[in-house]
Parts: sequence; structure tokens; C-alpha cells
Amino acid sequence: MSRFSHFRLGAVGGFLLLASALPLAGCARGPDVASGLALRRVVIYRNGVGYYERAGHVDEAEVAFKVRTERIGDFLATLAVMEQGGSSVRSASFPVELEKDKDEGDGEEEDEDSEAEPPAPEPRYGMPMPPPQPPKPPKKKKGDGRETVRLTLDGEEHDLVVGYVAETPVWRPSYRLVIGKAESTGTGKADLQAWGIVQNQSGEDWKGVRLSLVAGAPLAFQATLDKPVVPPRPVVTDEGEVIASVPVGETSLPTMASAPPPPPPMPMDASRTEEGGESLDGLLAEAEATKDEAADGDFSGEGRGPAPRASTKRSSAAPAKRGRVAANYGGGYPATGQAAAPAPYPTEMPPPVTPSNPRNVNALAAVAMEGGTTRYDLPFAVDIPNKSATMVLLLAQSVPGEAIFLFSPDGGVRDSFSHPFRVARFTNNTKGILEKGPIAVFDGGAFLGQGMVDPLPPGAVATVPFALERGLAVTTDRTEDELSARLAKIEAGQLYIERDWVYHTKYTIKNGTDLDAKTLVKHARMPGTRLENPPKGTEDNVGTGSALVPQTTPKRGMNVLDVEERRSFTRQVDALSQLADDAVKAYMNDPRADKIVVAELKKAWDARGKLRTALDERNKLQSEQNTLERESEQLRRNLKAIEKIKDDPRDTVSRQNTEKMRQDFTDRLGKASTRLGEITKRLTILEIEVNEQSVRVRDLLASIKLEKALPTP
Repeated sequence: MSRFSHFRLGAVGGFLLLASALPLAGCARGPDVASGLALRRVVIYRNGVGYYERAGHVDEAEVAFKVRTERIGDFLATLAVMEQGGSSVRSASFPVELEKDKDEGDGEEEDEDSEAEPPAPEPRYGMPMPPPQPPKPPKKKKGDGRETVRLTLDGEEHDLVVGYVAETPVWRPSYRLVIGKAESTGTGKADLQAWGIVQNQSGEDWKGVRLSLVAGAPLAFQATLDKPVVPPRPVVTDEGEVIASVPVGETSLPTMASAPPPPPPMPMDASRTEEGGESLDGLLAEAEATKDEAADGDFSGEGRGPAPRASTKRSSAAPAKRGRVAANYGGGYPATGQAAAPAPYPTEMPPPVTPSNPRNVNALAAVAMEGGTTRYDLPFAVDIPNKSATMVLLLAQSVPGEAIFLFSPDGGVRDSFSHPFRVARFTNNTKGILEKGPIAVFDGGAFLGQGMVDPLPPGAVATVPFALERGLAVTTDRTEDELSARLAKIEAGQLYIERDWVYHTKYTIKNGTDLDAKTLVKHARMPGTRLENPPKGTEDNVGTGSALVPQTTPKRGMNVLDVEERRSFTRQVDALSQLADDAVKAYMNDPRADKIVVAELKKAWDARGKLRTALDERNKLQSEQNTLERESEQLRRNLKAIEKIKDDPRDTVSRQNTEKMRQDFTDRLGKASTRLGEITKRLTILEIEVNEQSVRVRDLLASIKLEKALPTP
């Protein structure tokens, strides 16, 4: 026996639960639409409208409908008539309420005014003055607030089906989910029930009607076709040819030939490397300063013109095509239509032709089906008294589902920042959309809790929290870092690399229960990032800006979940920097790289290696030179101090020590001077080599064109 047997209401009659004992609020009034045609079908949508269908045999020349005044516009805008053998409707007439002209008088009111007492004379002039008249109350409308719409027919006997739309309370879903035991495959099963609650406020009892509930909201608006509209028209008159105002003229000033466009802005300053050493641009400037013919070449980048303008094209929307439309929905009446092009006014009446079939009375519900929505058609007729609520069973079937945990901090639940929720998780394996509504969760016949189901399309998975689990505790920690270097592009001799800004979010889960805890962590996604190597089964929900990351924590144990996100950005770097070296070598070692670009990069990087070697030696020698110069200066000061010492001629030991120090300082100063001379000569040679290699690296990089980086693996 199904686990739903605890909730069944009986046999077939149990599928329809009438809440007749709960009358809906509202004053007594007649039905919104009344007619001799019996109500046969009602389709209720989720946007506050319902489609009504009436049918019957008519042997008169017209059919009358009593329609509430505020419903006439919707009635006329959605009226659809079907008759076997073709439509026999000639016209639909209805009364129009006109605004009374202020200048027009009312005979009855004039009679009442004539019987009033004459006004008293004004005391100062002796002339009668009319007393102030109180405002007249608006006239009350006679009748029950309904007007008659008449359909004029041809012939004598008619089998009519008439459909129209009227305001109706939306139907609301309600769900039941009974969690079952997990199968041997590890997947869980659950039984799902979906109920629909309908309210009848139409003013009449629905007896033996076919009821359909549509899980969708087609576009529906309030129509005012019953209101007369007279748009204002312009007044045309002949008042002569006098110019009422002096026209304003326009002056064009003479201009010279258009000036050339300004040069683009200089690229980002990269005069210093990340290590604080020389940049290639700085070395190039030094190299150019040492050449007499430096003016013959232009390396400033000013020769680059502006980017070409994107071409603009005008586009015009094509007129809608007119064609034939045919539809046949679920046993309804077939409907075909042909939209014809307008023709000139005929000089005589055209010959009679077979009239095109009017719209299908099932069209509204069928359109909802074509739009991807779901319609629930009850297989039996129902009775729904006026001012009552009805609960009908829409589906009952087994779905994949289980009860697990979800860590999803919610500002409305303070403890949810430290403890996860207990959730019911199931897959909508039905053929239709499940609308938003409350759900009650049961397990083994026991009530576990309630939650809300968001709109769930077929195949989607719902995760519904229904309780808070304090046996599990979660702490969160987040760190940031900048990593990796990928060659992004080479343009005008400038290198651009792509780096990743990395976010690490660590969730520490402690399980204090006696069972293993399968937990989903709802991780709030950083905008513009991507998940890096997420755990298997992770659901990255781009629409909600979050990801559901699965994690299982053993009983009485602890587990750490590390969620890594990365955001890529591009920056310009100097060719001599370590980041540029890492990015270029990674590109050359990638088998997906452009072979031609790799060959050119190898030449440039060989020259860069020689330049880097010369620079390293120069930097080392310059550091040694600075040290020797400081040491030599100190030695000179020491020698000057010794010259000022006056030794006692009788103190032989003191005189010998002074002489020994003088000799030592002199020898050291001589060695330092000799080494400084060698360093100066080598630095001169290295300066020439650095300048030459700098120009070579610059020229080789300028000949390379790389437009985009390789895709991230």
C-alpha cells in the first residue's frame, strides 16, 4: 500500500475536496455573466483570469447575455463563438453609457425647479437673487449593475459554444512529500502529491463543469471596448498667410581643413619592474641618448592611429507575415483562419462566400500549452458551489528524493549562520511545471515540517528547508591571493599578461550526531568568478548567484571544504620582469601555442637572456663599485687623521704602529683604486652591450603580434 494511504480521502470522490462549509466573503449579488446557455467548462490561470465556456441549443434569432458592467470590456475582448457548420453570429450589440452634456437640461429636474419657491428680493436693490443651490447628488443607476449583450444570429436553430474571459481568483497549489528509504543504488525515493485550490466567486454555482488548471500566466489585460472613445481632432481654419513669429536662422562659420586626430594615450607606465630593477623602456631611453642618429627612428608609439570606427547599419523590423492559422487541441473544435490583405472599396456587394470558422473556444488554454506551460485537465466533471473553495488532486507519483542537510545562512534565522537546515530534496520528474506553493514533509507517517517550493520546471531539483539541525556546526573562513601568469597579448612591443585573483572559502563542518551527515553548502558566488576544480556533484546556479557544493561529514567527526574561485584580469608588464618571463615560457611550452609566434618569441627571449645577463653583471659591478668608493673614501680620511698624529721620538713602539697603519691604509687604498679602474672599464663595455641588446629585444618584440591568450585549461 502506498505511503499516501494515510492522506487519501476515499475512492474516486476523494480526489475532489469541496470546502462548501467555508463560504467566501462578499455581499450577495447576481452572477458576473448570466445566459440561457449552460456553463460547461472553466479554465483557471495564475494571473487572475479564468476562461469560461457555455454551450447549448438555440432556436431563436438572438442570444442574450447579462454581463456585469465592469466585465463587459473583458467579455467583448475575448468573446469566441463556435457553431457546427460555421458561425451564424452577425453582430454583438450592447448599451453604451454616455456622459451627460452640462448644457442639456433634464425635464424632470426642470419641473422640480419650477415648483420651488421664488427667490427673496435682494434688500439693497429690490431685485430677486437666486439662493445658493446645494450640489445635486449623483443619480443612482437602476437595476442590478448588469447590462445586456445580444448576439444576433442568422437562421433558426443553432448549436452554439461561447467562450470568454473574466476575472477569477488565482488557483493555488499545495504539496505533500513523503520521504522513503534509500534504495540499494544509494538514490532516495519519495512520494509527491500536488493539490490545487480553486475559489468560485463568479456569482453562480458551477455544476457538472470540466475544470482545468493552468500552471502559467498568459498575458491578460483589462479591456475597455465598451467605453466610447472620441479622439480630439485638429481644427483647420484659414487665417491668411501672416507669419506669427520670426524664424530663427542658422549660421555656419568658415572652417579650415580638419586636423589630424590626436595620438592615443601612452600605455601604462612600466618604467620599473616588480623587482625594483631597470625596465626595458628605461634602458631604451638610455640607449637612444647614446646614439647620434637616434632621431631617425620613432619608437614612441605615436605612429599608431586611432582604432577604426565600427560601421553602423540601420535595421528595420520586417512586417509580420500574414498567413493561415490552424489549431486542434485535445478534442476541442478545429479552428482555421485566413488573414486577408485589405482591398479597395467595392462598387457592388461581393458574391457570398463560405465564412471562415471563428476562433476555437479552446484557444486560450491551447495557447498556454504552446507557450511551454502546464495544464491540468480533470478527467471528471465537478460541482463547485458559489462562494466556496475546492481542493482537487492534480498528481500523485514517485519521485527521486531524500532528506539531507543544507548550510544556507539566512538573515531571518540567526542560528543558520552556524547550523545547517534539514531539507527535503526531490526532482520534478513529472511532465509539467510545479508552481510556487507550500509543501508539507512527512517521513514514516510522521510530520517533519513545512517549506515553500519555488516554481519548478520539469527535470529541476527542489531543495526545501523545513527545520534547523543543531547537531551540526559550521564555521567559515575566507582568504584572497594573486596567482599565475599567462601571456595575454603582444601589441606594439608591449607585453600583457593575464593573472588570477584567487578566493579561498573554507567551511569547517563538525558532526556531533551518530550518523554520517550529507550536507549541501550553499556558497555565495563572487561576481565575475569561476569555480576552480569544484567537488563532484557541485551545482553552479548562475541565475541565483550561488553554488550547491556537496560534502559528507562522518559521524562524530569533522571535515573541511575548500571552495576556490578565480577571477582573471589583464595587466601590462615589462619584458624584463619575472612575471613576463614566466608567462612567455609557459606559452612557448604549451602545445596549443601558435608556432610562428613561438619561433619569434624564442629569438626575442634569447636576446632578452643576454640582456638579462649583462644587466645582472652590471648591477653586481655597480654594487661593488659603490662599496669600494665608500671604502676608499674612508681610507683617505684615515690617512689624513694619521698625518695629524705627532709621535714622541723616544716612543719607538708607538712610532712603529703608526707607520704600520699608514702602510696598511695605503696598500688597501691602492688595491681599491686598481679594482675601481677595472670595474669602470667593464661597466663601459657592459653599458654598450646593454644598449645594443635592449634595442634588439625591442625590435624583435615589435615584430610579434599576439591578439588573445590561450583558453584556460
